[in-house]
Amino acid sequence: MSRHPEVLWAQRSDKVYLTVALPDAKDISVKCEPEGLFAFSATGVQGESFHFTLELYGQILPQRWELGNSLLQGCKTKAGSRNILCSIQKLHKAWWQRLLKTQEKPAPYIKVDWNNWCDEDDELDSTSNLASDDDDSDADAANIGEDEGSSEDEGMLYLPDLEKARKK
Repeated sequence: MSRHPEVLWAQRSDKVYLTVALPDAKDISVKCEPEGLFAFSATGVQGESFHFTLELYGQILPQRWELGNSLLQGCKTKAGSRNILCSIQKLHKAWWQRLLKTQEKPAPYIKVDWNNWCDEDDELDSTSNLASDDDDSDADAANIGEDEGSSEDEGMLYLPDLEKARKK
């Protein structure tokens, strides 16, 4: 019998990021179908089988696709010691209302990745400041959640500043 690992998701207008919490996984298999079908399977450390399939909200680029003379990947996977990061390229650049096509409540093992979440307004602000890196997006999944120099807390008072303000 197959088990379900915890899956955290976040999105940008052009990608969906899935983080599968499965330490030291082996025999990892990820399949992305253009109609939005995402399938994952792996073997856990103690030989247990993990598998899940998601019918995503919108269409995605297939696992491998051709653009001119180049062969590109629409679904990239990076396995770490604690989890597996999947970067899934959306077919159309748009914000999805939810991860899954169905309007039902998602399975309990699927959760929002608040550490890597980016609101639509936040993305618009950050993309105006950053150069486009559409051609080299291999590092996208690995860099999720890292500080890109954005100033979310701009205007916030830090403790030393707060103490100075109180003395005035």
